[in-house]
Amino acid sequence: MKDKMLQQQYSQRALKDRLAQYFVSLGGISVIIAILLIFFYLLHVVIPMFESAEISNHQTYSASGESKTLFVGLEEQGTIGVRFTDVGEVIFFDTASGATVLAKNLNLPAKITSIASNLDRVVFGFANGQVLAVKYVFDLSYPDDVRTLTPGIEFPLGEEPLVLDESGAPLTQISFQLNHEGAGFAATTDDDRLVFAHYIREESFISEEITTELEYRSELDLHEPVSKSSANTLSLEPGFGHIYLASDKNTLFDYTLEDEEINEDPQLFKFDYKISSIKLLLGGSSLLIGLENGEVQQWMPVRAEGVKKLSFIRKFDEGMKSVSVIETEQRRKGFAVADNQGDITLYYSTSQRTLAKIDSGDAAISLMAWSARAQHLLAVDVNNQMHFYQVHNEYPEVSWDVLWGKVWYEGYDEPDYIWQSSASTNEFEPKFSLVPLTFGTIKAAFYAMLFAVPIAILGAMFTAQFMAPRMRQTVKPSIEIMEALPTVILGFLAGLWLAPYVENHLAGVFTLLLILPFGFILCAWLWGYLPNKSVFEGWEAALLIPVVLFMIWLSMTLSSPIEDMFFAGDMRNYMSNEWGMSYDQRNSLVVGLIMGFAVIPTIFSIAEDALFSVPQHLIRGSLALGATRWQTMMYVVLPAASPGIFSAVMMGFGRAVGETMIVLMATGNTPLMDMSIFQGMRTLAANIAVEVPEAEVASTHYRILFLAALILFLFTFVFNTFAELIRHRLRKRYSGL
Repeated sequence: MKDKMLQQQYSQRALKDRLAQYFVSLGGISVIIAILLIFFYLLHVVIPMFESAEISNHQTYSASGESKTLFVGLEEQGTIGVRFTDVGEVIFFDTASGATVLAKNLNLPAKITSIASNLDRVVFGFANGQVLAVKYVFDLSYPDDVRTLTPGIEFPLGEEPLVLDESGAPLTQISFQLNHEGAGFAATTDDDRLVFAHYIREESFISEEITTELEYRSELDLHEPVSKSSANTLSLEPGFGHIYLASDKNTLFDYTLEDEEINEDPQLFKFDYKISSIKLLLGGSSLLIGLENGEVQQWMPVRAEGVKKLSFIRKFDEGMKSVSVIETEQRRKGFAVADNQGDITLYYSTSQRTLAKIDSGDAAISLMAWSARAQHLLAVDVNNQMHFYQVHNEYPEVSWDVLWGKVWYEGYDEPDYIWQSSASTNEFEPKFSLVPLTFGTIKAAFYAMLFAVPIAILGAMFTAQFMAPRMRQTVKPSIEIMEALPTVILGFLAGLWLAPYVENHLAGVFTLLLILPFGFILCAWLWGYLPNKSVFEGWEAALLIPVVLFMIWLSMTLSSPIEDMFFAGDMRNYMSNEWGMSYDQRNSLVVGLIMGFAVIPTIFSIAEDALFSVPQHLIRGSLALGATRWQTMMYVVLPAASPGIFSAVMMGFGRAVGETMIVLMATGNTPLMDMSIFQGMRTLAANIAVEVPEAEVASTHYRILFLAALILFLFTFVFNTFAELIRHRLRKRYSGL
C-alpha cells in the first residue's frame, strides 16, 4: 500500500515537472516571438523609406489652339491643368484627356515680351514696360458629396497693369516675388537696362479692393558682357536682396540691392559651359544653375571671413545633354530637369540623389509644372505636345549620407551632422542626421556608467564579502528597492532641483570629488589607531556615513569661497571667458549623477549575488593558505564571480542606453555632438518619446523615428549578444575553480 502511494506521488510530481517544463518553454518561446514581432513591425514601417522613386507617362496630347503656350500649372491633386498663351488666353483643361474646362481672355494692354511664375502666380512683362500679376485658383466644393473644382483667375496686385519701366521699353526678362505686404519686380529691358521696383499692396477691409503703390524704383545700365543679346535668365531672391542674372557668355552676375539701389559692381562667377537655365529652390536660399553639358549645380550664400558670398555646394550631372528647363517642387527641395532631347530627370537637392528618369520623346521640353503634392508632373515640348506624368516619390530626402554623413544644409557655413525635424516656416528643410542622437545616447550612457560602475561594483564587493550579515540584510533590500523608483520622478528631481543646485554649487561638486578620497584615506589611517576594532568588524560602512555627509556639507559650504578665490566669483562665467567652455544647466554632469543613481541598483544587485554565490570552500581554502581577505577577494572571488559581474555591467549599460524619462527631463534635449561634461545631449530614446506624438503618420519624419527605434533595438540586441558570449567564455574559463 505504501509503495503504491509513493508511486502515485512520483507520478504526480513527474506530471507537474512536465507541465512546468512546458509552461516555461511556452513562456520563453512567447518572449522570442514577441521580440521578433517587434523587430518585423519596425522593419515594416522603415523599409518603404528606401523604395525607389517611379515616374510614368499617364497621358500625351496636343495643346488646343494655335497660340504658343508660355506657362503651365497644375492644381494640388493634378486633375486640372492651366496654361497661359502668348495672346493672353488662360485655358483650364482636364489633365486626363486634355479637354478644355474653362477658357478666359485677359485683354492684355500690349504684347507679351516676358513671363515669370512663382507657384500659382504668373507675371507678364509687356512691350510697353508694364507688368501684370495673375493668380489662378481652384475653388473646392462638394455638391451632392462629389468633389468639384471651379477654376478662376484673381489679380493679387489689382487688375490694372503696373508701370515697371517709366521709359516704356519692352521687358525682355522678368522675375518677381510676392508676399502679403507687396511685391518686388526685376526685369531687363530692350535698351540694356536692369530695373527693379518694390510695390506696397493694401486691401480694403470693407470693399476688398486692392491698391498697389510704388515704394521705390531703381535701375542700372547693363554693359558688356551683359546686354540684351546675352542676358538670358533672371531670378530675384525672395528677400529682394539679390538679383541673379545669367548671360550666354558662361557668366552669372550677382547684383545686390543696397539702400534701395542696385549695386553697380556685381559678383561674377565664370562657368566652363553656357548657362541655359537658373531656378531658385523652395525658400529662395539656393540657386540651381543648369548648363549646356547637362550638369546642374547648386549654389547658395555662405559666410566666409564675415561676409556672405554665393558659393558652390553640390552638382547633379546624370545627363550629357543641354539643360532646357528646371522646375522645382512646391513643398520640398526636389526638382525636375529636362534637356533638349526630351529626357526628364528627377533629383533631390539635399540628399544629392538621382531619383528617376523618363524619355518623353525626341522633342526638347520647353515648360514643366509640378502639382503641389509632387505626385504629378506636366511637361510641354517645343511641338506643343503636352505630357502628363504620374510620380511616386514619397521619401526623396532619405539616403545613407543624410542619415549618417555630413550634409551641407541651407543657412549653414559648412557640412555638419544636424537633427532638426521641424520649424515654423514652410520653407524649412527637415534635417534628419541620426549621428547626434546616437552620439548623445552613448555619451549619456558613458557618463552614467562612469559614475555608477565603481560605486556599484565596490559596494557589491564589500556587501558580499566584508559586511556584517545583519547589516547586509538591511542594505541589500534597500538598494534593490531603489530600482523600483519611477524614472520620471528621478528626471523631475534632476531637472527642477539637481540641475540648478549643481549650477549654483559647481565648485563644491568638483571639490567633493577631490576631498572625498582624502577623507576616506584619513579615516583609514585613524582606523589603524582605534582600539578594539574587532567590535566594529563588518560595520565599517555604517561608520563612514557621517564622514560622507560631513564631506558633502563641507564641499558645498566651501563652494562660494572657492569661486570667489579662484574663479572671480562665478565659475561658469570664468570657464566661458577664460577657457572657452560654455555651461548648459542641464548637462552630462547632471545626467551622469542622476542616471548613475538609477543604474546603481541594477549593477549592484546582480554583482552582489554573483560575489556572494562564490563557493565558501574556495574562500576558506585561500584564507587557510595564508592569503589576506583582500587578496582572496582579488584573486579568488573576483575571477570566480567575473561572469556575473560582467552581466551586471552589461545590464546596467543596457538600462542606461534605453533610459527615456531621465534624459528627457535632465539633458536639455539639444542634439549636439560635444563630449564636454558641461553640455547636454539628445538620445535616441528621448527623441522618440518627444517627437513620435507630433509626427505625421507615414511621413518621412515618422518613419525615421521608427528607424531610430530599430537602431536602438539592434544595438541593444547585438551588444547583449556579444556580452553573453563573453560571459559564457568567462564562465567556462573560471568554472574549474
